[in-house]
Amino acid sequence: MACDNGYDITLAFDDASETDSAIYSDSADSDEMDCPDQQSMSCQCNMDGGIKLEMWRHPSSMKQVVNIIIALKRMKHVKTKSSEFGEEEVLNIIMDRVIQERHMERVVVTPSYTKTNQMVQCNVCDQFKKTLVQSLGSPRLLAVTLRDGNSRFKVDFSLSLYASTSASPNASQPVCLAISQTNLYLACTKLDDPSPHLVLKEISGTLNTIKVGDQNDNLLFFRKETGVANNTFESVKYPGWFISTAYEDFEQVDMSQMSKGRFTSFTLEKKQLIRS
Repeated sequence: MACDNGYDITLAFDDASETDSAIYSDSADSDEMDCPDQQSMSCQCNMDGGIKLEMWRHPSSMKQVVNIIIALKRMKHVKTKSSEFGEEEVLNIIMDRVIQERHMERVVVTPSYTKTNQMVQCNVCDQFKKTLVQSLGSPRLLAVTLRDGNSRFKVDFSLSLYASTSASPNASQPVCLAISQTNLYLACTKLDDPSPHLVLKEISGTLNTIKVGDQNDNLLFFRKETGVANNTFESVKYPGWFISTAYEDFEQVDMSQMSKGRFTSFTLEKKQLIRS
């Protein structure tokens, strides 16, 4: 091994791999190798600036020795105002030049939702027993109190259940709501004003995978069931906005924030779980 001050160092061990650790000392009495006791100290090397490198025999690896050699190689570029080094200064020099900084970049993963083999078929009513029906000639839903004999106007819904790559908030179930036997899905979207609205969106093809940011992410809702049968449907695309109804009959089913004078709790009637 060659020191940066011009001295040649020969490690005089029977097994060089046994050298493990090294320290610096402030005293320096000679410029030659000194190996008085191979059991306690294998060798020492005096360097410029009053630094003496001492190596001890220890049955381990060469990892610490290699670190010291790297530090000594790089110390030739260090310029100081004084030739005197204290223990703290030497330690800082070694740590600054041996330890390499690693820059960790955060990887942003786009949430993805994959359709499962489970589907719920049902009718949907609000907390005042108004049933969701389709408005004729309009891509809207209405909430109506149906009298006996008018059950044929009830809309049958198919709730497709999805699994997410990220945790759903408050143990909610991601779902898509479609009118059964059609390609019309409930969608939360912004129209001509800043607030999102609920519309019926016509979809062609399958929805096996939906990623946040694609054109169909407004079809996803977080369904949360509380109590015996109370369900809320929160938009995945617009968090904090829920499917809601008004108190009066024949009013449009729309999106609303909580505590805005509309009602966001629903029951699922004639619920049937279907597995494909």
